Amino acid sequence: MEKIVKLRNYFKNYNLDGYIIPKNDEFFNEYTPSNKDRLNYISNFSGSFGFALILKKENYLFVDGRYTLQAKIQSELNFKVITIPGKYPSDIFKGKKYLIGYDPKLHTNKMLNIFFKKTSFKLVPVEDNLVDKIRVKSNSISSKKYYVLPKKEVGQSYKSKIEELSKILKKKGVDYHFVTSSENIAWLLNIRGWDSKYTPIPNVYLIIGSNKDIHLFCNLKKIDIKFKNALKGVRISKIEDTDFFLKDLKHKKILLDAETCSVYFESILKLNNKLFYSDPIYLMKSVKTKTEIQNMIRCHIYDGVALTKFLFWVKRNFKNKKISEISAEEKLLKFRKKNKNFKFPSFPTISGSGPNGAIIHYRASKKSNRKLKKGDIYLVDSGGQYNYGTTDVTRTISLNNNSKRIKNIFTRVLQGHIAVASFKLKNNTTGSEVDVVARKPLREINLDYAHGTGHGVGYFLNVHEGPHAISKKNKIKFQEGVIVSNEPGYYETNKFGIRIENLVRVKKTKTGYFFDNLTMAPIDKSLINKEMLRQNEIRWLNKYHVIVYKNLKKFMNGSELAYLKESCSNI
Repeated sequence: MEKIVKLRNYFKNYNLDGYIIPKNDEFFNEYTPSNKDRLNYISNFSGSFGFALILKKENYLFVDGRYTLQAKIQSELNFKVITIPGKYPSDIFKGKKYLIGYDPKLHTNKMLNIFFKKTSFKLVPVEDNLVDKIRVKSNSISSKKYYVLPKKEVGQSYKSKIEELSKILKKKGVDYHFVTSSENIAWLLNIRGWDSKYTPIPNVYLIIGSNKDIHLFCNLKKIDIKFKNALKGVRISKIEDTDFFLKDLKHKKILLDAETCSVYFESILKLNNKLFYSDPIYLMKSVKTKTEIQNMIRCHIYDGVALTKFLFWVKRNFKNKKISEISAEEKLLKFRKKNKNFKFPSFPTISGSGPNGAIIHYRASKKSNRKLKKGDIYLVDSGGQYNYGTTDVTRTISLNNNSKRIKNIFTRVLQGHIAVASFKLKNNTTGSEVDVVARKPLREINLDYAHGTGHGVGYFLNVHEGPHAISKKNKIKFQEGVIVSNEPGYYETNKFGIRIENLVRVKKTKTGYFFDNLTMAPIDKSLINKEMLRQNEIRWLNKYHVIVYKNLKKFMNGSELAYLKESCSNI
C-alpha cells in the first residue's frame, strides 16, 4: 500500500484523479521483463495480461477469465479485482468525470478505446511514467547480440519476404509501413534476439517503404558486422532515432499496427500524414514454409521424449519421493535440457497439483508450492524453444485418483479435444466454428472453461501468436501451414484443473484440409471412462497413441519403454 500512497502523491502535481498502469512495456510483447513490469510492482499480480486503475481512494485490477483466481490470491488485499469482459470500467464508473493519466508510450489507442471509450473519463497523456518516479529502476538488459537465421532453417529469404510485403503495400496504396511488432520484424528479416525471457525476439522497430526502402531501429550495441553484412540493403540506426525519423515524414500514407503502435508514435505520425491500420505480416507469418513445418515436427519429437520421460518419472516416484510442484518443474526442465537443440522454455511452466491446477495460468511459488500426493491429479503445461521450433503441451495425469466425477469430466475434455483434432476443415473454416465442438461435451452437463480452445503458435518465435485462434469470436480462415493449439479444459476452484493440449498444423491432402497432430506424448488412460467414448473417439485415441509410440520408442531405456508401451496400448 505504501507504493500506492507514493503514486497518489503525484496526482496533485499533474492534476489527476487516477492513473492507468498496464502490464506491457513499450514493445507490447507478451512477456514483460521484470525491470519493466510496472503492474507487478504496484499490484503483485504476475499474470501476462491486465491493467490497474489507481484512483484517489480506490484501486482496481482488471484481468480476463484466465487470471481471475490468480489476481484475487495475489492482489485482492489492495485491489478490487474485476474480470473482463464481464465488466468494463464503463460499468463501474458511470458518469464519473475523472481526469485519468496514462503513459502514451505504453498504451495503444485501440486498447484505450476498448476499455475507456464508453466512460466519462478524460484521458490525459503524461510524459513522465509515474510508477518509474517511485521505484529504483534496474537496467539489467541483456547485452547478447542479435543474429540472423540461416536460410536453410526458414525456407524463405528476407528479400523474398520483403518483395512479397512490398507488393501488398503497393496494392494498399500506402507509402510506408511502420512495423512496431517485434515478432513481425523478427520474422520478416529472419532475425532473432534475446530481449525476452521466453521468446527469441529482438526489441526493434522497422519502417519499410513500398519501394522496399528499409530502416531498422535497434540497440546498436546488440549488432555486429556479421549481422549488418547479412542484411544488405537495410539501413540500421539507433532506436532512439525512431521518433526523429517519424517526425520527418510528411504528407505520406502510412500503415500502422493498431495492436502495437503506441499512442506516442501514432500521435507523431498523425500530425502530418494519413494513417491506415493493419499489419499484413501477421497473416504472412502464420503460414509456415515446408522447411519450418519439418523442423516443427522434429522439435515436437524431441519435446515429446522429454515430457514422456518426465511423466513416467512422476508416476513412478510420487509415492516414494518428496516431489513438489517446483521440484517437478525443475525436473522437467532437466529432461528438456538433455537435448542439445533445446534453448529455453517457451513460457513459464504451469505445474499445478490438486487445487492449484484450477488456476488456469498458475505459477508455483515458495508460498503456494504443494507436494504431489496420492489422490490428486496433476496438470503440467509447458513448452520449449528449440533450434528450430516452438512447443506447447499440456498433460493432466492421475496420482492414483479414483474420483468417478473427475474421470467423467476428463473424458468430456478429451472428447472436446478429439472433436477439434478430427474437425473436417473447409476452405472458409474459422476458429469460432471449431471452438463450438470443443465445448459441446462439457456444455451437455452445463460446464465450460474461461479461455479460448486454441491459439496460434510461431516458428521459433512467440508461443502465442495471432491472427489464428480457436475461440468464440475468431473469424480468421485456416490455411495450410498454420499451427494452432488444441486445449480444452475444465477448472473447479480450490479442487482441481484439467487440460489436454496438443499443437496441430493445418495439412492439405487430395481429399481436403485437416488438423495433423504435432505433439507427441501419451494421454493418461487411467483418467478415461471408456464407456463414455464413441467408437470413432476410441479409434482416434488408439491411432494417436500408435503414432506417439512409433516416434518415441527409440529414445527410451528399458523401464521407460515398458511405460511408453503400456501408455500407448489400445483401450
